[in-house]
Amino acid sequence: MSDDAEFDRRADPAWRGWGPYVAARQWGTVREDYSADGDAWSSFGFEQAHARAYRWSEDGLGAICDRWQFLCFGLALWNGVDPILKERPFGLTNAQGNHGEDVKEYWWVLDDTPSHSWSRFLYRYPQREFPYDELRRVNAGRGKDEREYELTDTGVLADNRYFDITVTYAKAAPDDIHIVIEATNNGPVAAPLHILPTIWFRNTWSWGRDDRHPWLQTLPDGRIRCDHATLGTYWLAAEGDPTALVTQNETNAKALFNSPENPAPYTKDGIGEHVIHGASTVDPTGRGTKAAYWYRWDAIAPGETVRARLRLSTSDAPFPADDSERTTATRSAEADAFYRQILNGAPEEEQHVARRCLSGLLWSTKMYRYGVQAWLDGDPAQPTPPVTRRAGRNSRWTHFDVAELMSLPDEWEYPWFAAWDLAFHTIPMSVVDPELAKQQLILLSREWMMHPDGQLPAYEWNFADVNPPVHAWAALQVFRIDAKSSGKPDYDFLKRVFHKQLLTFAWWVNRKDADGSNIFEGGFLGMDNVGPFDRSTPPAGWRLEQSDATSWMGIFCLSMLEIALELARVDQAYEDSATKFFEHFLAIAEAAAQFGGGGIWDEQDGFCYDVLTRDGDTPQPLRVRSMSGLLPIAAVATIPAWVWEQLPGFASRVEWLIKRHPERTRHLFAVAVRSGACGAEPEGTVPGQDGARLLSLLGADQLERVLRRMLDESEFLSAYGIRSLSAAYRDGALVPFDGQQMPIDYEPAESRSGLFGGNSNWRGPIWFPTNVLLSNALRSYHGYSGSELIVELPTGSGNRLDLAGVADALDRRLIALFLPTTGGRRPGTPRDHGDGRGWAEHPTFSEYFHADTGEGLGATHQTGWTALVAALIIRSANSERRHKS
Repeated sequence: MSDDAEFDRRADPAWRGWGPYVAARQWGTVREDYSADGDAWSSFGFEQAHARAYRWSEDGLGAICDRWQFLCFGLALWNGVDPILKERPFGLTNAQGNHGEDVKEYWWVLDDTPSHSWSRFLYRYPQREFPYDELRRVNAGRGKDEREYELTDTGVLADNRYFDITVTYAKAAPDDIHIVIEATNNGPVAAPLHILPTIWFRNTWSWGRDDRHPWLQTLPDGRIRCDHATLGTYWLAAEGDPTALVTQNETNAKALFNSPENPAPYTKDGIGEHVIHGASTVDPTGRGTKAAYWYRWDAIAPGETVRARLRLSTSDAPFPADDSERTTATRSAEADAFYRQILNGAPEEEQHVARRCLSGLLWSTKMYRYGVQAWLDGDPAQPTPPVTRRAGRNSRWTHFDVAELMSLPDEWEYPWFAAWDLAFHTIPMSVVDPELAKQQLILLSREWMMHPDGQLPAYEWNFADVNPPVHAWAALQVFRIDAKSSGKPDYDFLKRVFHKQLLTFAWWVNRKDADGSNIFEGGFLGMDNVGPFDRSTPPAGWRLEQSDATSWMGIFCLSMLEIALELARVDQAYEDSATKFFEHFLAIAEAAAQFGGGGIWDEQDGFCYDVLTRDGDTPQPLRVRSMSGLLPIAAVATIPAWVWEQLPGFASRVEWLIKRHPERTRHLFAVAVRSGACGAEPEGTVPGQDGARLLSLLGADQLERVLRRMLDESEFLSAYGIRSLSAAYRDGALVPFDGQQMPIDYEPAESRSGLFGGNSNWRGPIWFPTNVLLSNALRSYHGYSGSELIVELPTGSGNRLDLAGVADALDRRLIALFLPTTGGRRPGTPRDHGDGRGWAEHPTFSEYFHADTGEGLGATHQTGWTALVAALIIRSANSERRHKS
């Protein structure tokens, strides 16, 4: 065993051939929507999932599959009282939840490595009957001003009456997986449990597009042989003498749709019907496409742990107990060594949080399959789709045809990619798996995903929606992280992203700057509910020119400039591109400053606002202090001294602009700080620390004024980060516009408004990506100004810090969400999670956080963008080491 074993494996594609690529939910997705009205949640609900074959992908509980998701393996469980087998987590649809879709179960990813040679998953299974109907009924009766009704609220987990069920996957070789399933009774009395490790083929044969049919077959010695035209042959062997049950992964049309007959004699729910009701619903010949080993314990004593061990392999050897123990021990030690190197120097508890976080991020890499043209056309062997589909959802994206491993935000609540979420995922991902991070960023711009006009697909509910353009920014961060760790800058990766992002940049300029003013629109841009109206549909006749859209384009512009400068180090031709983005940023900065004439800066308030414009009328600012007005801080880039030495073409062009067009460069290097005075020397001529120069959307005075509000505890600054809406609106406020008074109020938790949809949450909570952008930006300003730019933290406290100190303090507030307090509870733990070691040892990585208490809200497995906390922990540890040295 080598300490570098996992580092070596992550570079070998063969080791990625199997992994946790099965999402926790496939029902209720756009892909499985066969309705005329586009109501995906109702078209295929949870109630059908156990008995209806999926068309595009599979779901499961702690499940794994091959890279193409032909063959899957996962858990099925029965506690002796549930009406169905537990094969997938249960949750409410968007319409059923009082705050939108919401999973009602508890599980945690305990560990995972980039090659998935070592993966561990924990599911908490109630011993009492699962309260499906109660969860639906009570939540249906609650309003948006009430908390969600959760599984712990029902009482079924009282007295710790649950099993903790852990599944461990350890690869002896890329195609040889040892599986250990352990169940511990945490309750006070003995309880029964049935564990059914299940293997099945994704249904590829029922749709009329592929007539090849895979088969499973039980063998006389108890093993299950799995034959597939592409995969070849696999064997599943089990320890002990469990009963093998076999059925087919086919829809039970009789039960679901009152059809006169089923497409196959044995159906997807056959194993569950046999186990629970004793029905003759499994094939006595042992031949089918779905099979399970049936392990039964009639009474597991309190504190007792039972175990089932299996082996999934291309080898036809029987189950080897010694090999299983040796492999799991080896892979466990190698995973420890891998994370020890990555997290070196961080405090022990922070290492625990970061390792759980990064493992959850890796686990969230799922097979995403969706071909829009085939989905629109329907399948030859199925009913013809409704004609409304032809002009409906995603009908303009017929080129989109994907079967790829993609990083998803949450495996249950968001089991689809989202363009800007994915970009943020790649930052912490690059710490553990830089090749996967780079592949994800390249993938989104490939011709089978990016629209021919250059737009990136937003998310499957509406590919044509607009996500913030953060792709180039993410690529630059990944490039730098990878170059620092490997010592080998990957210029080929940077070129591939840059060339495609040129198309996306042109799309934004042509489509989201309606009047060519360099002030941009965009709609909701991920900030669903941050204004007094739906920002995608402003008041009739008016156009909303947005502070955040303009800032995102400033960030985009500067990212493309910095990428071009990096590439110009090895190819002089990129200097021309650097000059183009340099000048374009100056145009955006100049336009943004023209408040009253359509710009976003308000000199009177010292803040940035969205602006409503209409032909013939004076632009009207929408004076709502929100994250939209803080994002201009993030439109900043430090131009290092080497640029002026190594890139004379770019340097001479900048010098020419300064001399010949000073009116165009007054925002150039705007934070010109010397001897405590802003602008003490001509702007554009003053180098900062280490000869650096700065480009920023805000000047020094503007920055300080915005920071005074951002760092004010009565406005944006929380004990756990930066709020998305000012707490000055805690008691509500009225926003004047066109003779109207529009209400706005600060809501630190779930939104009480359904303005944008079921889960509309931007009126106050803390979101990780925007917080990290702001923290990173402050470091850029500090890299130029050093300790000459000092601000109060908090505002009015008299405690003065330079901007690096402020950034460090903000990072610590974000990290504190995940660290136990003196009482043992982590502030970011959702309120329904219990106390005690059985809960406290499992940090959650929520979608967003209560801006006053830090409580985790929304999706609780969103290790997508919230995984940024791992990057903060590593940065904090590195910073601490530098200070000590």
